[in-house]
Amino acid sequence: MSPFPLQELHLSMTLLAVPPAVVMPRMSAILRHAAPRVLEAMIMPVATFYLGMIVAGIPGGLTAAVAWVYGGAAWRLWRRTEVPGSVLLAAVMITVRVVLAVAFDDPRWFFLIPTMGVFCASAAFLCTVGARRPMAQRVTVDLVPMPEQVELHPLMRRFFVRQSLAWGCAQLANGAFTLWMLLHEALATFLVVRTAGVAVLLGGTALASVLDFRRTLGALQLRA
Repeated sequence: MSPFPLQELHLSMTLLAVPPAVVMPRMSAILRHAAPRVLEAMIMPVATFYLGMIVAGIPGGLTAAVAWVYGGAAWRLWRRTEVPGSVLLAAVMITVRVVLAVAFDDPRWFFLIPTMGVFCASAAFLCTVGARRPMAQRVTVDLVPMPEQVELHPLMRRFFVRQSLAWGCAQLANGAFTLWMLLHEALATFLVVRTAGVAVLLGGTALASVLDFRRTLGALQLRA
């Protein structure tokens, strides 16, 4: 028996109290995980609409967008795999957009509904900046699974607050620009200018977010 049982007990408790080192996947792995989900549910429905419209006019665009979203869901059901929540949400949104565009016989409705959704997204980001779980935290964790000790770390908390503010402002600018173009410009002009402008705005915001995320993870590794 050791002559110093209390010292050994104290040392054992100290070792148990030391949190494990933070191990996060490489940035390339994180992007590979998130990119397909964003591409399928957010970018491709609009891209297929544009392609279908070029080939067969507005009806072709609406048909192509619906076919892409519902085709992806049907493919997963046929393979008996889980349909991601992002795909289900995209299916609901595309259905509402097409029904309204057809009912009012005005293709602008196809873009008006998501524009209102952009304002709602902006409000969700901005109104949760000071909340216990900012909207950016929920979105980031959905796209990039991470250990709980990383998600709750003060450095990550500040990152989530920054990103909620950044994306709230970016989506507010996106919505205002899109609505103004939709109400004041011809549809052909709207499609070209709005697409280019929003791509630059959101692409720049996304790049800044990725760089900020990488810098935050680097700081976490140094403190681990």
